[in-house]
Formats: sequence, C-alpha cells, structure tokens
Amino acid sequence: MATVGPAGRPQDLDNRNRDALFTRAEERPFNVVVIGGGISGAGIARSAAARGLSVALVEARDLASGTSSRSSKMLHGGLRYLAQGDVGLVRDAARERQVLRRIAPHLTRRTGFVLPTRSAAGQAKFRSAMWTYERLGRVPDEDRHEVWGLDDLITREPLSAVEGTNGAVRYIEFVTDDSRLTLANARTAAADGALILTYAPAVAFETAGERVVGVEVEGDLDGESLRATLTTDVVVNAAGPWVDAIRALEDPGRTTRLGITRGIHLVVPHHRLPLNDTVLMTAFDKRGVFAVPRGDVTYLGTTDTFHPGAEWWPEFDRDDVDYLLAAANRSFATEPLSVADITGSWSGVRPLIAEPGKKPSEISRRDEIWTGPGGVLTVAGGKLTAYRSMAERVVDRVAGLVGATTRPGRTDERPLVGGEVEATAPDRLADLYGSEADDVRSDGGDVAAEVRQAVLREGAVRLEDYWVRRVPRAFFDLDGGMAALEPAAAEMGRLLDWSPATLRKELDACRRRHDADRSLFATRGGPRAH
Repeated sequence: MATVGPAGRPQDLDNRNRDALFTRAEERPFNVVVIGGGISGAGIARSAAARGLSVALVEARDLASGTSSRSSKMLHGGLRYLAQGDVGLVRDAARERQVLRRIAPHLTRRTGFVLPTRSAAGQAKFRSAMWTYERLGRVPDEDRHEVWGLDDLITREPLSAVEGTNGAVRYIEFVTDDSRLTLANARTAAADGALILTYAPAVAFETAGERVVGVEVEGDLDGESLRATLTTDVVVNAAGPWVDAIRALEDPGRTTRLGITRGIHLVVPHHRLPLNDTVLMTAFDKRGVFAVPRGDVTYLGTTDTFHPGAEWWPEFDRDDVDYLLAAANRSFATEPLSVADITGSWSGVRPLIAEPGKKPSEISRRDEIWTGPGGVLTVAGGKLTAYRSMAERVVDRVAGLVGATTRPGRTDERPLVGGEVEATAPDRLADLYGSEADDVRSDGGDVAAEVRQAVLREGAVRLEDYWVRRVPRAFFDLDGGMAALEPAAAEMGRLLDWSPATLRKELDACRRRHDADRSLFATRGGPRAH
C-alpha cells in the first residue's frame, strides 16, 4: 500500500478507527470541550491546546462543513468597517492578516484589490481612508495602496468598463482556502494533544447540580451505534449557525440570538473573465461585490440576504444568480456572462448576532461571548480574518474558569501545520499543502495521492470531505470535480474498506450535490435586468 509520509504523527488526523476515538473521548476528563469544527472552534481548540489545556473538539459533520468552507475565501483587512466607525475591528483584522502571513504563508496569497473610481474627489476620499487603515493595521510598505490613472486601469485591467471612470485605487488583500485554514488549526491542535472527533454531533449535556460538566455525542456515520460522554470543566459552544440549537441543550427556553444571512458565489472559467487582480464591482443596490481570479476560474461574490435558518447546503434562487451576473456585466467590457458560463457555485449562511431593523450588510461582524445558565460559553459572530484573536480571548476566559496556569501559546508565532515554508509563486500543491506538498508529490501527486493525504493525515471519511473541503475540486475544477470522483472514490474505498454499495452511495451523493447546484443554471439565457 502506498502511504503518505511518516505514519502516526501527532498532527495526523486518521479517523479510520472510530471505536478507538470514541473510547479515547471517555478515557479522561478534559479542561475544555469545544463544540463546532469551523474556523472558530478549530482556532479555540488550537489556542487552548497550545497553552497546555486538555482539549476535545467535537463536530457534527466534517471539519469546515458549514460556513467555514463557504466564505469569499479572502482575508479582508476590514477596510469597509472603517466607514462604520469600528476602528477596533479594523485594527484587529488588519494586524491578524500579518499574523496569518507568518504562521500559514501557503494559505495567505497576496492579491491586488482594484477599486475603480469615478472622480478626483472620490479617489481622494478613498485614499484618505486607506492612509488611516494602513496606519492602524501597520501595513508594510510593499502592501500600501497605489493610484492608477485611467490609462493605467485600461492597461492593467483591460476588461474594465471605464465609462464614467477616472482610474482606480489598488491595494493588497489576501486570498485563502478557508476549509484548509480550518483543517490546519485542527491538526495543529491535535499536535498539541487535542482530540478531534468529527461526525459526532452533541446530543445532550450532562450536569452536576445546575452546571454543565459533560457533553454526550453519538456517531453520525452510516451504520454506527457509537456514543460517548466527554467529561469537562468548561464547554465552549462554537457551532456557528447552530449555536442557538446547542444553547437549547443547556436552556430549552432560551431566546434566539442569531440573525442568519446567506451569501452565494458563482464560478466561471477564467478565459471568460480573464482578470489579473481582484476587482471590486458595484451591484445595482450599490453594494460592493468582487470578481476574484483563481487559477483556471474567476469567482463572483457575494450576496447578503436574510435566510430563514441554519442549513448545511442553503438553497438559493435565480435572483441571487442574476444579482451577481448583472454586477459583472455592468463592470466589464466583455461578452455578457450568462448562466451558461457558470461552472460551479457555493452558498453558505453567516452566523451574525441579530440586530433588528438593520439590513444584512449593516449588521456588525464583531464576535461576542455569552455565558449560559449552566456555564457554557457561547461565541458568535466574528470574521474569518480575526478568528485567532477571538480564540485567544475565549481561551483567556476558559483558563480563568478552570483556574489553570497556562504556558504561553505563541499562536501568533508558531506555524500552523503546513506553514513551515516561505511564500512561493502560486503552485496548486504548494497552496494546498504547504510544507507537506513534497510528500504528496513523491506519493504520485495525483488524485489518489491527494486522497491518501486526506484520509491518512486530514481526517476525511466521506467522499464529499475530499471533493469539497480537502481539495475543493467541487468549486474550482472546470468540470466541478466530476472527473476526479471515480478515482477518488476508488482510493477512498480501498483505504476505508468500503463495500461496493457504500462506494456507489458516496459517488451518488456527490453527483446529486453537483446536480443540485447546477439546477439553477440549466436554463439558458442572460440575467434579468435590474
């Protein structure tokens, strides 16, 4: 059997022996059990384990299976929050981007961010905001903004629709792979001793008096009858859009605290929208949306509308699609994009803290920490970019409750798993795996090698785990990753000892997912006018 690198390393997540993982969950008490395997939960687990606390993270599905694989995949510095007067959030986000450049350079790729301007006054106003932002965020000289005249814009982004435009301001943002950033945090937590237990939803709390002292989980894979109760000093509810559902386990009479919004992204071939940098577009309602080049594709996003509840795969409608296509078609001088050009899409829900009366885009992205009647700490809100500093604040609270003297975690300095590399020119395997890329290359560098990495090191147990989150072919392959499914399923089946029926079921589930995402694009024709 081919293998990937040295086996049995502390940072390797190998979920093939589920019985042993559930047994380990009950072997000893933990200082903290984190519920939720998105970027917030994984970041908290990493911070707590780095400080020497005993940690378990439990997740109902796969790591990053909710919001944390459905973002715009950008590490924004928070510039737009400057206009809202939220200086603290801007400073935190801008500085955290620099931290991520140090600890995960393969997951923080620089991208120019081009904002077309329509007047000298508008350009000057934006430059003033940029200077403030760059000072607050201690932006290095090489990342500071530059001003383009109209000729510069035409030369450097020739597809830009320039009527009524006098040039642009270009500044630096960073793109990431949100699901792999989540995975890197979980694996780094594991390297420091944390138990990472996926496909194990929390179904009940155990209490002593009025205090929550344990979390009961059950196995959620087909055919499983596994259960475990994890004893703990503190429970942290970091379940993202599902935090209110977890709060109900502690307090059935609780009031709902979240305001759920939905965002979608559309993927088109890069040759249909061949941009050099990310370009800010203006939608018909004056919201800013983006066109982001990534390898063979360019993706458009995002929408921001209220959604009725938390869903793993939130449905969206043709209006969402038309909204983004219309923004692109008014922003670029090219043959109009239509649904026929769309090769992929993703949708997700945002767990924002409800602010009645505000529009979705007006709701603060700040995080908050609440303490429930049983002592459960719930964290909600927040931004992908600032996840690490949020995690540090949560673990400060946990350490105080536990009464533990912790060691310095140095999470702003110690690399995440895969982060022990220098930033390099874009390369698919290097961008995915960082310092582990050579291991995957030496193992063949093909789909089967990626699957071995996913199963033996990265905790994948479903075909969707690989296809959507370990190597997001579902989003960024021009065929939606369809060509990779058969060989991927064959290798996963061998590693996980799938029966022919299970292998077929896994393939069918991914194909149905692909078809469902494509259903809105089956009707030919351009977007409806706004």
